[in-house]
Amino acid sequence: MNQILGWKEWVELPQLGVPPIKAKIDTGAKTSSLHAENIESFSKDGDAYVRFSTNFGIENSKSITCECPVIDKRTVVSSSGQGELRYAILTKIRLGEWSGDVEMTLTSRKKMQYNMLVGRTSIRAGNFLVDPSKKYILGK
Repeated sequence: MNQILGWKEWVELPQLGVPPIKAKIDTGAKTSSLHAENIESFSKDGDAYVRFSTNFGIENSKSITCECPVIDKRTVVSSSGQGELRYAILTKIRLGEWSGDVEMTLTSRKKMQYNMLVGRTSIRAGNFLVDPSKKYILGK
């Protein structure tokens, strides 16, 4: 049975310690993306890791520093046609009652309204349908 998402929803990233944040559900984006600043790669026990900070809270007034393994570095083409090399991570997301591991790229979304995009790979993983006339169907 498919669950319905609105065009924007609250998303939690428990492995990264990120509390619920507003995310845009974007069927045009293949991979989900998260706002990241101060991105720094490093090695831990011989594996590639990335450390970054992300914002949340009212008007992004709070910041958290996150660390996680890197699964890939890939070029992502934005809706404006610009290619950007981004780190890709695998992390757990929670949308309503559903949670699962999804790939996410890290990029500055400072000029964007939402700190996170949930792309169609994540939408498919949760077996969701999107109703663009609704928002925050799943609650906080």
